[in-house]
Amino acid sequence: MAEPKERIEKLTELINYHNYKYYVEDSPEITDFEFDAILRELEQLEKEYPDLRKADSPSVRVGGEAASTFAEVRHTIPMQSLQKAFSMEEIYDFDRRVKEVIHDPEYVVEHKIDGLSVSLEYVNGEFVRGSTRGDGITGEDVTENIKTIRSVPLKLKDRIPFVEVRGEVFMSADSFKKLNALLEETEQPLFANPRNAAAGSLRQQDPKIAARRKLDIFVFNIQQIDGVEITNHIEGLRFLKAQGFKTILNDKVFKSIEDAYKEIQRIGDERDSLGFGIDGAVIKVNDFSARAMLGVTAKFPKWAIAYKYPAEKQTTVLRDIKIQVGRTGVLTPLAILDTVRIAGSNVSRATLHNSDYIREKDIRIGDTVVVEKAGDIIPAVVEVLKEDRSGDETEFHMPDKCPECGAEVVREEGEAAYRCTGISCPAQRLRNIIHYVSRDAMDIEGLGPSNVEKLADNGFISDAADIYYIDYEKAAGLRGFGAKWASNLRASTEKSKTNPLYRLIFGLGIRHIGEKAAKILAARYKNIDALMDASAEEMSEINDIGPVMAESVAEFFRQPQNVDFIYRLKMAGVDCVDEAVQAEDKRFEGKTFVLTGTLEKYKRSEASKIIENLGGKTSSSVSKKTSYVLAGAEAGSKLIKAQSLGITVISEDEFEEMIK
Repeated sequence: MAEPKERIEKLTELINYHNYKYYVEDSPEITDFEFDAILRELEQLEKEYPDLRKADSPSVRVGGEAASTFAEVRHTIPMQSLQKAFSMEEIYDFDRRVKEVIHDPEYVVEHKIDGLSVSLEYVNGEFVRGSTRGDGITGEDVTENIKTIRSVPLKLKDRIPFVEVRGEVFMSADSFKKLNALLEETEQPLFANPRNAAAGSLRQQDPKIAARRKLDIFVFNIQQIDGVEITNHIEGLRFLKAQGFKTILNDKVFKSIEDAYKEIQRIGDERDSLGFGIDGAVIKVNDFSARAMLGVTAKFPKWAIAYKYPAEKQTTVLRDIKIQVGRTGVLTPLAILDTVRIAGSNVSRATLHNSDYIREKDIRIGDTVVVEKAGDIIPAVVEVLKEDRSGDETEFHMPDKCPECGAEVVREEGEAAYRCTGISCPAQRLRNIIHYVSRDAMDIEGLGPSNVEKLADNGFISDAADIYYIDYEKAAGLRGFGAKWASNLRASTEKSKTNPLYRLIFGLGIRHIGEKAAKILAARYKNIDALMDASAEEMSEINDIGPVMAESVAEFFRQPQNVDFIYRLKMAGVDCVDEAVQAEDKRFEGKTFVLTGTLEKYKRSEASKIIENLGGKTSSSVSKKTSYVLAGAEAGSKLIKAQSLGITVISEDEFEEMIK
C-alpha cells in the first residue's frame, strides 16, 4: 500500500504545482497533453484505492455530484458593497471625508473585477467552504463549484488555523466567447455579458457544468484571520499571493488623492487589453488601523470607494448594413462603420440586434450614429443623430434569401429573428451535422461534436449527406482517429441507412419538429417521398400537427438545397421507412396520458412508449381532454390541475394493473 500512497502524494504535489503555474502565474511549464496524462494517472489510482483519496485532491476540480439546493451561509464578517463615484469631484470628496479623521492617509488602487463576490474559508490551511455574497449577510454554500476553479488553492502553503478571504469570481473574455458560441450552437439562451455568465455558472446545481465553464478568481481581501498579524492592505496581498492565491498585486502606495486618481485613469486606459472584465477601479485606505478609525456604515466601509468608468461613446457614420448568419440560422444585421476608437480599440462594426431594433430607432444607411461598447465588450449603435441627415440616407430591409446559401428566409409569428431554412447553409453546417448524427436522430456513433468539426475542417464533409461519402482510409489518417475508428464509423453509418423514418425526419432539423412530431409524421406518411409531397393543409389535419408545424415542414421541402440533400441521401443508400407495427392490443386507443412527478419503476420515456404501443397518446400538459394523470413522487402543479378538473389520477401500481 505504501507505493500507491507515495505515488498519489507525488502526483498531487505535481498537479498542484502545475495548476499554480498555469492558472495563477500564467507561465505553464508542460503541455496540456502532459498535464492531462498526470491527472488521469491520479484519477485511476484513486479509483483503485478510494481510501487514499483526500478531500483536497486535484481530481475534485472536475466536479462532484449535483446538489438539489444550496444551503444558506451566514457571514460572520458582513460582505459589504462599496460606495460609488462617477467623477473626479466625488473622488476628491471621498479624500476630504477621510482626512477629517486621518491626517496623512495612504491609498492603494486596484481593479474592480466585474464578477461575483465570494468568501473562501480555510481551516488549518485546507479549503472547507465557499459561499456567495448574497445580500452581504446571508449567502449560499457553493463549495463544490468553487473547488472546480483551478486558481483556487485547495491547500495553503502554511497551516493557518483559520482564514477567510474575499474574492471575485469571473469569466475571461475568451471563455465567455467560447461559452456563448456553444450555447448558440445548441440553441440555448446566450449570456448577455461575462459577469452574468460567471454568476450563472457558479450557481449551477451540477458542479460538472461549473467545471466546464472555466471560471477564474482574483482574491483581494482578508476578511478575518487567526495566527497571523497583518497591518495593511499591501502586506495582506503579498501574504495571499505567498499562500497560493491569485491576486492583482499592485505594490504602489499613493500619498495623494491626485496620484491615486491618475492610477484610476491608467487602469481605465488598459482595460480593453486585460482579457477580463472590469467595471471600475477601487481606492482603499492602506493602513488597517486607519480603516478601523474610519469605520463603516450599514452598507459600505468609509475607507474605500469604487470609481465607475462611464460607457465610452463615439460618433461615426454608418456606411452599410450587412447580414451575419449565425450557427442556428438566425440572420443578424451588422452595421459597417467608419472606423472609430472606443475604449482602447478600433471599432468598424457594431451589432444592430434585429430588424425591430433598426425600425424602432429608425436607423438608415448613411446615418451619423452614436456607438458604445455595451458592457465594454460588444459595440452597439445606440442613437441616430437625425439632425445630421442630408436626405440621401436609405432605409434597410431584411433579405428574402439567405446571403450564405440562397435559401428562403422566414420570420415566424411572435419572433424577432429571421432564419435561414437551408439544411446545407455553410453558416450553420456544424450545428446541422451534429444534430443529424446525434443519438436521438440518426445515432451515428463516433461523430461527436469535436470529430465532426475535425472532419469539416479537413474537407471531408460540408453537410450531413457527405457523411455517407467519406473516404474512410484517408479519414483514418487524421490525428486521433485511426483504422479502428474508421471501421466503427463505417459500420455505424451503414446501420443508419435503414433507421426508422422518424429518426431521419427528426435528424433533418426542421424547425418546430421534435421527436414526437417526427414519429407522428412517420406513422402517417411511411416514407420520405410521401412526406415531401404532402401539403401544409393536409399535414395540419393530422392530430397534434398544428398549422405552424405543417407550414414549417412544407417550407423546408420547398427549398431546392433541401430537396438535393434528400436526393444525395437516397443515392448513398439511405432508405428509412416507418416500421411501426400496429399494436393488436389497442386498449388505450383514444386515451391521453400525462406523466408527472418522479416515477420509481419506469423512466418517463419507457412509460410513454408502453402507452403508445397500446394505442394511447401522451401529452405534456393537463386539459379537459386528458384521460389519466400518472403521478409519481413530488408531483406538482399538473397533479393539482388534474384534481381540480376531476381527471382520474393513477399511481404506478395502478398503471401496472392497467397494462397487464
